[in-house]
Amino acid sequence: MASRYWVVSLPVQNSAASVWNRLQEQISKHSFDTPLYRFNIPNLRVGTLDSLLALSDDLVKSNSFVESVSHKIRRQIEELERVSGIESSSLSVDGVPVDTYLTRFVWDEAKYPTMSPLREIVDGIHTLVAKIEDDLKVRVAEYNNVRSQLNAINRKQSGSLAVRDLSNLVKPEDIITSEHLVTLLAVVPKYSQKDWLASYETLTSYVVPRSSKLLYEDNEYALYTVTLFGRVADNFRIAAREKGFQIRDFEYSSEAQESRNQELEKLVHDQESLRSSLLQWCYTSYGEVCSTFLHEIYSINLS
Repeated sequence: MASRYWVVSLPVQNSAASVWNRLQEQISKHSFDTPLYRFNIPNLRVGTLDSLLALSDDLVKSNSFVESVSHKIRRQIEELERVSGIESSSLSVDGVPVDTYLTRFVWDEAKYPTMSPLREIVDGIHTLVAKIEDDLKVRVAEYNNVRSQLNAINRKQSGSLAVRDLSNLVKPEDIITSEHLVTLLAVVPKYSQKDWLASYETLTSYVVPRSSKLLYEDNEYALYTVTLFGRVADNFRIAAREKGFQIRDFEYSSEAQESRNQELEKLVHDQESLRSSLLQWCYTSYGEVCSTFLHEIYSINLS
């Protein structure tokens, strides 16, 4: 936190007022003008000493659990903000900064009725935070699933020519398909391009002379077309493979290409929508977990 202050926990009782005044006076003498805030808390139904002792161990475990969930949400917020390229925002509880909420803490009677037994309050806190954690897992899994699908498509479109999707590199006019002729796509190592141009016409019979055209190059390979008679296509594939040239199976379809583009656009939209929704949910849930965390801290102090 940017500022430093003392938070003092005192029950909400008239008799506590004089104690608070004396305590404030004593602390102020030695705190170098550090702000001092009163942590107003009610009396709770702690039950018998035996029930309180039985609850003590469970409270410590539950407190660690609530704290761990708050850290999970905070880390998720930081990751989403980083990926979204937005500045880290100031987190809040009930619409106010965490520091402000802490220094002005008021017990939430509506959520945690003081007439309820302490065990019931603690169990309610644990149940609420457990549900938030489950929701976080589901939402993150849904977001990561869409992101993984999009990353897989992007890898296919940005990988080497030996493995990437070729549909964005090949135009309809690059492919000749007739009753007798076919166009094949050859992936040629960049250092073997001269060898390809010198030999492709003789790898098998019935290859159309000077039909090879360079379509694309990356750091490792070059993509060439070659047109030949369909009945010798298998022989050409075998001969090309023996010389280190890879013939990629490819069939151009405008409908399939449009379908792929629509799928990509949908995944991009879904990813942005899920990311925004998850981030807003994390903001809200972080505040809710912080609020329960403070209520539970007081319960631990009682035990």
